[in-house]
Amino acid sequence: MAIREIDTDLITRTVKRLCLEATTVLNPDVLEAFEKGRAQETSPQGRAIFRQLAENARIAREESISLCQDAGMAVVFIELGQDVHLCGTDLTASVNEGVRQGYAQGYLRPSTLDPISRENYGDNTPAILHLDLVPGRGVKIHVLPKGFGGENMSRVVLFHPGAGLEGVREFVVNRVREAGANPCPPIIVGVGIGGNFEKCALIAKRSLLRPVGERHPDPAVARLEAELLREINKTGIGPQGLGGCITALAVHVETYPTHIGSLPVAVNLQCHSHRCKSAVL
Repeated sequence: MAIREIDTDLITRTVKRLCLEATTVLNPDVLEAFEKGRAQETSPQGRAIFRQLAENARIAREESISLCQDAGMAVVFIELGQDVHLCGTDLTASVNEGVRQGYAQGYLRPSTLDPISRENYGDNTPAILHLDLVPGRGVKIHVLPKGFGGENMSRVVLFHPGAGLEGVREFVVNRVREAGANPCPPIIVGVGIGGNFEKCALIAKRSLLRPVGERHPDPAVARLEAELLREINKTGIGPQGLGGCITALAVHVETYPTHIGSLPVAVNLQCHSHRCKSAVL
């Protein structure tokens, strides 16, 4: 198969566009989840919050302004076809330039800084880049601007295998309960089970790329997602933490083989402003 050449300038332009779109336009699956949640919510205050969330999304879309003052850190997943040759600048540099341009054009709050000096870089770079080499001649880019209300409430734990599935359930539900209003519910709960310390966290975050509420293809995992969602919505935290029966819009679980001596579990919480856009080149 012939090698396909793609100039990294196209990567930059695409990342810029996705940053702008993700931070101003919620996907239809998120808006549908809002409507479904509003219909199921028993609290009058909770239903009013769902209406406000939908109105906020409308204003952001129509006026091209940020859905939230926290435009987060840009998490970028790239699936790079093995028959693609990238020409031009370094891939990481081209991604960061796209983030820099997108956040500047969108007047998005600069939030990235040095963790020691706390000096703000002023341009929201660098991005968090995850690169996968896949078959084919295409490039797929996902941009997930991740706010830190939910990120700060996320956790990784490595259980002894004896904790079993019951230990996993208890950990996930308790993490949501302890997070309370901090991640700005109604939330999407990403769960990673298996792998090792970093892998379970990565697959938990990757689960957020799935359309909201789309079930895992493995029936056993899909049942676990449904069970966790029911238990989380029994916590009574509700929209914006003000009480109600819809604390989470969805639970997405991803799994990966792990070591016989461990049971890694990660919970990555995503706020109601679930910003994610994708493009195929």
